[in-house]
Amino acid sequence: MANLSGFNAANVEPTGPGGAIPAGDYQVIIVESAEAATKAGNGKLLNLTLQIVDGEHKGRKLYDRLNLWNANDKARAIAQGTLSAICRAVNVLTPQDSAELHHKQLTARVTVGEYEGKPRNEVKGYLPKKTASPAAFQAPAAGGQSMANPFG
Repeated sequence: MANLSGFNAANVEPTGPGGAIPAGDYQVIIVESAEAATKAGNGKLLNLTLQIVDGEHKGRKLYDRLNLWNANDKARAIAQGTLSAICRAVNVLTPQDSAELHHKQLTARVTVGEYEGKPRNEVKGYLPKKTASPAAFQAPAAGGQSMANPFG
């Protein structure tokens, strides 16, 4: 048992249900990165933890694994291409440490796959952060002037 005196659930926003978020493009930052051994033990990969920074799913985390140090040439090439996309998206072309990629906003293209019969998110690509787009042209209200000839 643990002493929970002083905790009041009414003062804390409850954690929402987990599970996969819908597929789409999300604005994220990399909040953690670490090297880890592959399951086979014959290489290393770079684990990335991403956090969504805006929208309905703000605060949710996503995960990606890059097989940068792998005996399989194809796996290594895919990981290097992904790292290149990340570096270009955050404008850090020659990082000496993965921490240099942290806390810089970029866009993650997310899909929904399946693992052990349950939906899970997969990051399928990276792009530069989205910038606010100019306001879309709006037609004048009925009786208003035409944009083709604003002087009548």
